[in-house]
Amino acid sequence: MMKRITTTALALATALALAAPGPAAAQGVGQEPIGAPRVPESHSVEQADATLAQVAKDRAAVRARFAAEEQVCYTLFFVNRCLDKAKEVRRVALSELRAVEVEANHFKRLESVERRDQELAERIRKDEVEQAARLAQPAKPVPLVGAAETPRAPPSGPSLQQRQEAYEAKLRRQQAEEAASAGQRAANAAAFEKKAALSAQRQRDVAARKADKAAKLAARQKQEAAAEKKAAAAAAAKR
Repeated sequence: MMKRITTTALALATALALAAPGPAAAQGVGQEPIGAPRVPESHSVEQADATLAQVAKDRAAVRARFAAEEQVCYTLFFVNRCLDKAKEVRRVALSELRAVEVEANHFKRLESVERRDQELAERIRKDEVEQAARLAQPAKPVPLVGAAETPRAPPSGPSLQQRQEAYEAKLRRQQAEEAASAGQRAANAAAFEKKAALSAQRQRDVAARKADKAAKLAARQKQEAAAEKKAAAAAAAKR
């Protein structure tokens, strides 16, 4: 008896916590929260990688917490109000995590572009130093008229301008590939969210069917008990 009272009290406390109007509920379900979420700035690639790893863990925790709250809501009287509150809490949390994820990825892209620019500038500087060294060398003697001229070998390798153009073309290809992969990642994320929503809906349908089946079974048992009681009373009256 004491265990059943404790369980009922716990469920009631959870319902009050989920149904109580908070800041997000006061402004309306489905609206953006008042004020932009605070997003910590990344200062290194290592920090950005750590932030992305933490976002993945926090996102999984938010979804697990919502699944647990959803199961509690189906045991309460105000099911829809409880579910709306849990969904709003999940939406706000996922929105904040998404903002942190976007900032970390943006920082990593900027660092990659800056590193490539520095590498290009260093290669150009080295080429200029080598060219200056070649120009500083003494000129070769002019061969006498009539002497057999030795054919000059063509310069080996691409020129400085060719190398710079090749690098810029490579940079454009990488940027195009990054843009294409970003679109694919967004599509994958949308597909995952859709799959998760379908899975949650299936769980809700199963829970609803179980609750309906349990209610019908309880009603049937109640009818059978009433019929047995009535039959027992009739038999006792005949005696």
